[in-house]
Amino acid sequence: MDNTGKEKEAMQLMADADKKVKSSGSFLGGMFGGNHKVEDACEMYARAANMFKMAKNWTAAGNAFCQAARLHMQMQNKLDSATSFVDAGNAYKKADPQEAINCLNQAIDIYTDMGRFTIAAKHHMTIAEIYEAELVDIEKAIAHYEQAADYYKGEESNSSANKCLLKVGLYSAQLEQYPKAIEIYEQVATNTMDNPLLKYNAKEYFFKAALCHFIVDELNAKLAIEKYEGMFPAFSDSRECKLVKKLLDAHEEQNSEAFTEAVKEYDSISRIDQWLTTMLLRIKKTIQGDAGDLK
Repeated sequence: MDNTGKEKEAMQLMADADKKVKSSGSFLGGMFGGNHKVEDACEMYARAANMFKMAKNWTAAGNAFCQAARLHMQMQNKLDSATSFVDAGNAYKKADPQEAINCLNQAIDIYTDMGRFTIAAKHHMTIAEIYEAELVDIEKAIAHYEQAADYYKGEESNSSANKCLLKVGLYSAQLEQYPKAIEIYEQVATNTMDNPLLKYNAKEYFFKAALCHFIVDELNAKLAIEKYEGMFPAFSDSRECKLVKKLLDAHEEQNSEAFTEAVKEYDSISRIDQWLTTMLLRIKKTIQGDAGDLK
């Protein structure tokens, strides 16, 4: 489908909206319904933005939504302004991730000012995902996941808060910030182990905390396992707990073959993901004379 017609129509709408804004600011324009003209201009910018979206001109769509957002703010229509900034962010996401973040941050400022923390948290998560996938800035992704978790906790949305915290734990461990990762995994495990619907997941979080302990210090890992078994008896019978114990024995004996065998046995039933592979390799490298793989 040829979208050049839509794009031309959108550009004309933008030009007409610009004229409306200029005339509303003049002395005569102000006397004869200046605000009404600004409202019309907002609507025209939004219509132009949607036409640009149809033409897949994401940058122009983002720019048009931004124009609408600023005008809404000028008229103190805070909610409409925030919605337009989010629309702009979603359009920019497809063309200019950094500009998408700028728009979403402006929306967040408005939502937090209005006390709408749950929706602000949701947009912090979106920003974190952009840093994660598009800009590959894990430190900034962590910061936005932490802020989202903070807002969700404040609004008693604990499962959403845990979801964000688990991302922080995952990346903290990857960045070798093990004490922080341990604290998060223990916190989320403790939050979930008393919930009948979520307690099954607690063993996974205790397992990840134990592995982080193991990388730092073997004795710490042994003590942590004992503590987790006391807190959550079901952990003792889990495959995850049995794996850590086998790995501790292999490590104590400096037996890299036994270590690899235990990992292979676990992997044959529960697939080992990339994060787990990274953590297990870091532990295995501390065995003397190890080749540094899991084969």
